[in-house]
Amino acid sequence: MPPTSTIPLLRSGQVRRIEGAAARLHGAGPAELMQRAGLAAWRLLLERWPRAFCIGVVCGPGNNGGDGYVLARLALTSGRPVRVLVLPDGAPRSALCRDVAAQYAASGGDVQIYDTGDDLPDVDIWVDALFGIGLTRDPDATTTALIHAINADGVPVLSLDVPSGVDADSGRAASAFSAEVTLTFIAAKPGLLTGAGRVQAGSVIVADLGLPPSLIASEGASTALLRGALAQWLPRRERGAHKGHNGHVLCVGGDTGFGGAIVLCAEAALRCGAGLVSVATRAVHIAPLLARRPECMATAVDNAAQLLPMIERASVIAIGPGLGQGEWGEGLLDLVLASGKPLVLDADALNALARRPRKLVDAVLSPHPGEAARLLGVTVAAVEADRFAAAAQLAERYACVVVLKGAGTVVAAPGATARVIDAGNPGMAVGGMGDVLTGAIAALRAQGLAVFDAASCAALLHAAAGDMAAGDGGERGLLPGDLMPYLRRLANPDTTDDS
Repeated sequence: MPPTSTIPLLRSGQVRRIEGAAARLHGAGPAELMQRAGLAAWRLLLERWPRAFCIGVVCGPGNNGGDGYVLARLALTSGRPVRVLVLPDGAPRSALCRDVAAQYAASGGDVQIYDTGDDLPDVDIWVDALFGIGLTRDPDATTTALIHAINADGVPVLSLDVPSGVDADSGRAASAFSAEVTLTFIAAKPGLLTGAGRVQAGSVIVADLGLPPSLIASEGASTALLRGALAQWLPRRERGAHKGHNGHVLCVGGDTGFGGAIVLCAEAALRCGAGLVSVATRAVHIAPLLARRPECMATAVDNAAQLLPMIERASVIAIGPGLGQGEWGEGLLDLVLASGKPLVLDADALNALARRPRKLVDAVLSPHPGEAARLLGVTVAAVEADRFAAAAQLAERYACVVVLKGAGTVVAAPGATARVIDAGNPGMAVGGMGDVLTGAIAALRAQGLAVFDAASCAALLHAAAGDMAAGDGGERGLLPGDLMPYLRRLANPDTTDDS
């Protein structure tokens, strides 16, 4: 069952079909929707930047440009000076855009043609109405020059629908406006919530343009934005619960010199509610591990044969943090993969899997983009160009759930609607954060959540804990261990308002 607090994300083709249906079924034709979009953007500008006086608008030749001309006319008739920029070949091409551009001109507005190297007019805010969802190629040289000039101008940017230069479906952005706010129309687009698109879009606000929710829902989500669903997945425990009800997680890793990774994994599993946590690691790491977390059952393992009885007792196995790429780690991984137990694979376990690909059963992979690229045999750039496609390909190739980490983490599974995590911050880009996530996924799987839900819930829990930790001291210098108390708080959403 999908979580109740998801927000549907629609691709550009789906939005265009809704626009067509709006005219047929609700009398809201393209011209009406354009007026509504421009008015919604103008109202947001007044609300968000009430002191902005001189308004700059970059208008393209299509309907996104038309939205900009509507806003420009409204700003002009309010008594504010307006500066509209177009590219050398940016004269309105669509009939709708020509009509609203004429209305703007009739109100006394003029247009300035921008060419590479021109100085920008002095404005208090820029409104990006250049391309929206209509751009499917990289911007040309003049467009790129304009984008770079406005991004460097030092004033806020409000993008209409999609920051121009961002692919609405994938989030790919070779060169794009850096918006402080993106007002997206009818429904949020997946490309605004992950990868480069998430970075360029800033805060994303949806304006449904007065269309009924049933019309928008009729398309079905291509992807779902996940936020605030922890309470549904993590109910209060029954009074008679005991440790055996909450699963036994076995954490395998920590080759010589890499003991910290498996400690973080095990502690996260405990903080996320696993009833029992065992650790199989090198002997040198046992004493430090127990000094930090005596609740762990730590065993020195020198070979695969010593691991076998630990596997038999476990309900879920997390393997990879600090595993290394030597014979020790390879031997342990082979035994774990053959165990038939529910698995969570990260770090060096993923690197080993990339060298010897195989289908998995009841498993979660949690790669960062570099690991994902190795698993797929492609470049990191190819993964980041379409994170949804990369996650889907990984899920299909390895027959398992995939948590593709990064800005806007994507959770995918064969035959399932992908989920994007609406939490997390740049402070989490530090070594060890992935080890914490691995432990969290294993703990929730051990407590009985279905594998896709365990991965989704853990990714949201982990990212939200990172946000809470960053709120208590800032993003720079945030450490994986800083998340531990917040993991515990958020794993009990019935006792906190932060879920």
